[in-house]
Amino acid sequence: MSTGTVKFFNNSKGFGFIKDGASEKEYFVHVSGLNDEVRENDEVTFDLQEGKKGLNAINVKLV
Repeated sequence: MSTGTVKFFNNSKGFGFIKDGASEKEYFVHVSGLNDEVRENDEVTFDLQEGKKGLNAINVKLV
């Protein structure tokens, strides 16, 4: 499980991006991958899963 920060999340469109705390890489997150409601700058933990366009954050939880 990785930790990071929500860089951007658009509630009306249901997606956003999480910045990994260790690697500084950014990962796409869809509302279906959230376990908690998130907002920009929230600290979260997440898993990664291969998606159509690369790695996606799933099982996203607030720290």
